[in-house]
Amino acid sequence: MKFGYIDVVRQLIDTIEEQESEHMEQCVELLCECVLSKHSIYTFGASHAGILSEELFYRAGGLMLFNPIFGRELMLDTSPITHTSHMERLVGYGTELARDQASFQPGDVLIAHSVSGRNPVTIEIAQAARDAGAKVIAITNVSYSQSVTSRHPSGLRLFELADVVLDNHGDVGDASVAIEGMDQKVSPTSTVVGAVMLNSIVAALVQRLIDAGMEHPPVFYSANLDGGDELNQKLIAEYRDCIHYKF
Repeated sequence: MKFGYIDVVRQLIDTIEEQESEHMEQCVELLCECVLSKHSIYTFGASHAGILSEELFYRAGGLMLFNPIFGRELMLDTSPITHTSHMERLVGYGTELARDQASFQPGDVLIAHSVSGRNPVTIEIAQAARDAGAKVIAITNVSYSQSVTSRHPSGLRLFELADVVLDNHGDVGDASVAIEGMDQKVSPTSTVVGAVMLNSIVAALVQRLIDAGMEHPPVFYSANLDGGDELNQKLIAEYRDCIHYKF
């Protein structure tokens, strides 16, 4: 059996390597400056878009400095699940989330993920970051976003608020595999492609920090390795001012 989804993802990875490398390098530069100056990095996504925030957060081999903005009403264990759709479209909710969970400052960086880029919650969080002088990295599908109107009163979409845009180059609607006898495609690509881009950026960022003279970049060691907990505690203490989640 041939799995068409694997071919789609392979082609998309080749596309982002060719077309998004410059933007990814810009992300590395923004994040490197942020880390070296001891500013804060925030991440956000609503519902399935939030999976990328979870991918980056509190993970062995991951950067300690990713501070996720988690809206309880947007998580996938919400019941009824349709409430998440209502909340991501609710004007004003993103402004409140930003006020409650992110003390954006000049020099900070927000990584915001929204495939369509049209819903108010992500737009408002990105706007709050910009208003505070922070930089915004958007992960989105530019062709998809350009094909729809904003649901926010400003008329803006996420890519229009970003300092750097990472385009996932997926299909409009995100699902990617055509099924014979069915109009709706299946198997979205935004999660896997977004994770590839972000983990690539993290690897390049950590190398850049080493090259800049940082002896111990703030990367989580596995807690299941001997000495891992102790090494993590030392790094957490060193970067405590940039880490805003609780242990």
